[in-house]
Amino acid sequence: MLDALIAGQRDPKVLAEMARARMRTKKDALIEALTGNFEEHHARLTALLLKTIDHLTEQIDDLSTAIEQAISELPDPGGGGGGGGGGGGTSLVERLDEIPGIGPAIAQVIIAELGTDMSVFPTADHLASWAKLCPRTIQSGARSSAGKTGKGNAWLKRALGEAAMSAAKTDTFLGARYRRLVKRKGHAKALVTVARSMLVIIWHLTDNPEARFEDLGSDHHQRLSDPARKTRDLVHQLERLGHQVTLTPVTDTAA
Repeated sequence: MLDALIAGQRDPKVLAEMARARMRTKKDALIEALTGNFEEHHARLTALLLKTIDHLTEQIDDLSTAIEQAISELPDPGGGGGGGGGGGGTSLVERLDEIPGIGPAIAQVIIAELGTDMSVFPTADHLASWAKLCPRTIQSGARSSAGKTGKGNAWLKRALGEAAMSAAKTDTFLGARYRRLVKRKGHAKALVTVARSMLVIIWHLTDNPEARFEDLGSDHHQRLSDPARKTRDLVHQLERLGHQVTLTPVTDTAA
């Protein structure tokens, strides 16, 4: 439609007939939207904007190719080929992409900021500390309060923040972790905690080229909870509400 407008077509009905996919069901709205004073200088500016978009798209494609080439040439500490390979020939970008919330673009940013050699960070905690994703406690006498984590690597923290926000919406271990924490810590602190968890996973995947991400599941914490403790807590809650609780164990009568 834009090309037709630039070429001189001004009939709203003709332009609306060029709609594709879901837009074809909205022809009346398109006719109304396309009815107006679209003049020659509008066509000239539209053509200029489309050329700018095409030019920028071409540059982005060229840079994306260069980034992929640069990552593929990075040294692999596991000795299994470039780009942190291993894991049956799977690249580090592909293995990081398996983490909920992390896509190829964010994986590339992470690799660009961290590299593929985790020997500079003896443990995942060292990496989290360097990235300023560790909780900081300020103590004055008997009083303790939480302090800011610090600035750290801005590009890495921004990428992890975007990934954490995406992961928080998923039905995964990381999503469940966010939902457990946001109730008592708030949105910002819960996201930082999830970002730190993701960074720990990234350290292990980068340090071991054979490692692959495996989600623990959104019910991980429930499966690990102590049944006796949970029963005791629930009984106490009912007693505080004024109820007298008597528990009768259920015996398994299955053959």
